[in-house]
Amino acid sequence: MENILGNLIFACVAVIIMGAIAAVVGITTMGSKYIDASARQPELVNELLPKVLILAGLVDAVYLIGVGVIMSFAFANPFVIK
Repeated sequence: MENILGNLIFACVAVIIMGAIAAVVGITTMGSKYIDASARQPELVNELLPKVLILAGLVDAVYLIGVGVIMSFAFANPFVIK
């Protein structure tokens, strides 16, 4: 029983860390490409900004959905037999 809970805690932490790193890399890459595109063609700033903000929200939402799933396993784990 203790081994299952220890592995569960390790898995939850690993998934949260990997998701956070992936979200950070995705948002920073998208932000740098947006700044690069807006510096090259300033007339496209008004068209690109809403798209960048929507995509940043979606990337962050995917990470938060992953955290929600992991927290459901952490607090109401269907695999642990009492």
